[in-house]
Amino acid sequence: MREVIQKVIATETEAKQLAQAARIEADRLASNARLQARELLEQAHREAKSETEKILATAEAEAAREKAERIARAVAEINTSIRLDTATAQQAAEAALHCVCGCSLQNGKSP
Repeated sequence: MREVIQKVIATETEAKQLAQAARIEADRLASNARLQARELLEQAHREAKSETEKILATAEAEAAREKAERIARAVAEINTSIRLDTATAQQAAEAALHCVCGCSLQNGKSP
């Protein structure tokens, strides 16, 4: 009888040790899984950031190109729509001089 009780106790002890070892292994596996998940998440963040930066750089370049094209079109339109003859240019210069310094191109004197 004593042997049976000792075997039962030994079996219980072994079962407890196996359960403890299983818990330790489960904790280790869970910890490794969390670590891998964190690393994957960080990698995904880095990749997303890199992709976002590429998209932004492309968008900025496209916006700069479009802006340059619009400016070029506006300059061309202004150049074709504004044609000053000599008399009009002279009048504009006179008006500017008169406003700035109060003198005239014709006599070069201040009033």
